[in-house]
Amino acid sequence: MKLSNLAKKMIFSILIIALICTLGSVIYHRSMAFLPFMFGALLGSAISIAKVFLLERTVDKALTMEQKHAKNYVSLSHIIRLLISGLALFLGAVVPQISLWGVAAGILAFQVAVYSLKFTQKN
Repeated sequence: MKLSNLAKKMIFSILIIALICTLGSVIYHRSMAFLPFMFGALLGSAISIAKVFLLERTVDKALTMEQKHAKNYVSLSHIIRLLISGLALFLGAVVPQISLWGVAAGILAFQVAVYSLKFTQKN
């Protein structure tokens, strides 16, 4: 699957946000105690990147469908993306080696990347 330029920019933004959050954790802890946060940020960022791929695929497929089927397909896809995010947050809450805050930072990186597109787009 070929990614659009918007998807590539979003993935790049997600990775930069995860790196900044992890560096902030390293500076805050100044020991190996930052590792759970890093694992959480990696998990959350991986989920966010997967959501970018799913969104790209959903848009491509919905454009080829008729309107009623496309609406249902997009709604179902959105629910699946939310469930995937919820599953990652659940893992962050249950597994002690993964920080819930790191997972949240990685998942919220998706929304920040979407908003950052507005400021990096040339008209």
